[in-house]
Parts: sequence; C-alpha cells; structure tokens
Amino acid sequence: MALLLVSCSGTDGADDANGGTVNADGSVTVENCGEEMTYPADPSMLAYDSGIISIALAAGAGDNLSAVASVGKAHDTLAAKYGADVIDGFDVISDKQPTLEQVVSLQPDIYFAGWNYGLSEGLGVTPDLLDQRDIATYLLTESCRQEGTDHRGLVEPWEALDIDLRNIGAIAGDSELAESVIDDIDDRLKKLNDAPQPEQTPTLFVFDSGTDAIVTSGKFGAPQAIIEAAGARNQTEDLADSWVQVGWESLAADAPDAFVFVDYEGQSLEDKIKILKNHPLTRDLPAVKEDRFINLNYSMWVSSPLNIDAAEHVRKGLEKFGLVPESDIEPAMTLPESLDGREYFTR
Repeated sequence: MALLLVSCSGTDGADDANGGTVNADGSVTVENCGEEMTYPADPSMLAYDSGIISIALAAGAGDNLSAVASVGKAHDTLAAKYGADVIDGFDVISDKQPTLEQVVSLQPDIYFAGWNYGLSEGLGVTPDLLDQRDIATYLLTESCRQEGTDHRGLVEPWEALDIDLRNIGAIAGDSELAESVIDDIDDRLKKLNDAPQPEQTPTLFVFDSGTDAIVTSGKFGAPQAIIEAAGARNQTEDLADSWVQVGWESLAADAPDAFVFVDYEGQSLEDKIKILKNHPLTRDLPAVKEDRFINLNYSMWVSSPLNIDAAEHVRKGLEKFGLVPESDIEPAMTLPESLDGREYFTR
C-alpha cells in the first residue's frame, strides 16, 4: 500500500514518519486529490457515510468526530467492527446527505466527505462553498475526480484506502494506529493471495441497485479490490470509474458466475433477487437459478477498512459455491445477525 503525502513548500515543518507534514503551529499538510491542503491542529470533523466513519475510527480520529451523517443500515455492521457503544455514542445529524445549512450550523473544522458521498453540485454542497464559510473539506480519495470529467478514481482502491488512513491519522487521529491497520490489511491480503486459486477465474457482478438500469462498480471502486482479493474478476473492471450505471444487456452478456449485492436502504435484497429472477435477460442465468448470491452491507463495499473483511467473506462464499478451491481463510469479522441473505453464502 502506497503513501501519498507531501510537505507544503514554504512551511517550517517536520515530516511525520507515518503521515503528512506537521507545521510549526501544529497544523498538518497533506495531499488530497492532487492538491496540497493544510488542516488545523486537533480539528473537529463531520463525517458523512458509514465507510468514511469507518476510516476515521480506524485512523484513531473517533474523538474528533463531532457529528456524523448517514449511518442507516450500516449501524449493526459498524457496531460489529467497532463496538455498539462507539457507534451509538455519535451525534447523528441526518440519515441522508446533510444540506449546506446543516453542515454550516455545526461549524466543523473539516467535513470528511467525497464526491457523491455528501458532496454534489446538484445538492449545493461543494468544497468551494464550504471554504467560503471557513469549513475545510477532506475528500475521500476513492471519489477524487479525473481531470476534466465527473468520473471518479485516480488510484487503485487499496492505495486509495491507504492514503486516507494515513492522511486522517496524521490530521486528526493516531498515525501509529493507522499504520497498524494498514499492516493488518496487508497481512490479510497476503493470506488471500496465497490461498489456492481456481484454474478458471470466476466472474462476479456487483449489483448495487437497479430497475431500468443497474448501478455497479468499475475499476476504481472498492469492489474491484475486494473481488480480486477473493480470487475472482469484476465483470465491469474495464470501466474507468468508481460507481457507474450499466444496462441489462451489459450484465447478461458475460453471464457472471455469481452476484454480490450492496445492502442499504432503498431496495431490499429480496427485491433485487426478485428482479434478477424475473428479468428476461437474467432469469435463466445459472448464477440466478442456483442462488449464487453474496450480500454485504454498504459500509463493506465503499472504500473503508471493512473492505478486507468483505474480501474474506466473498472468498468463503465463492468456496461454498464451488467457484474457488477450499482454503483455511477464516473471516476475522462476524457478520451481524440482522444482515439479510447470509444463508446464501455462509455455512
């Protein structure tokens, strides 16, 4: 996992061995989406979205989270990872994307969010608008926009997670703790990579949600890294974006060996499976007829430290389906009882 942190030219500061540049006044300078940003010492933070909350907690910045938004169905998964007392202790200001007025009313030093993760021109919450109101933004690296487009993703997903853990650890948390989380992820990735591999790599399709079109994930989304680590191939790996829409013809053309579902509000697992079993382009696919379904919470699919837990559970699901050889991989995280569909992919 690679480091992307730079010192700010012209500042009298010292490089943290595990993070950004600590300046004379205690502020920290890091590179965020290609831009040098300096953040105040010991900042208060508002975190949007369960994956981003998970990054902050893993990097030791939990005490700096003055408020969070959009926990929703991720509550039980986050509680399984970090403890119910921690998650229940947050001031949750909204179950949806906060408005500009809500963010400004809290006056956090930093809004930790991302493009389409709490930031959007259409909804009137952008880094420029927040900067005009003396609120800094730290952008989720997975959501960094490609130059001249709205497409998201500049680096491969594990590197994006690495960058955010180190940066947030340096800005508001504990750099040594962040480094230990990165080391743990690396160790578990090595075990997955060393596990027996199939002669023919299975293809998985990421089904986020869908009716007329399907929301799925391209090569810059965390599912790409999760699926590869589990020993499979992401069907939409050729799309240079993080989260995208595709047509039903695109899904059916490759006849995926299994489906992985993103579990969150709006469309239940039951509804998604019903759609697949009734749509004329998917109802006769072997993966659909044989119920090769893996359902994990949203917080495990977006960029977060839970991505390694997702990879372990996807691996075991593929073993159950007979798509990859049996291995001694044992998921470190126990999935919450409230998660729908565990019977499809767990033993």
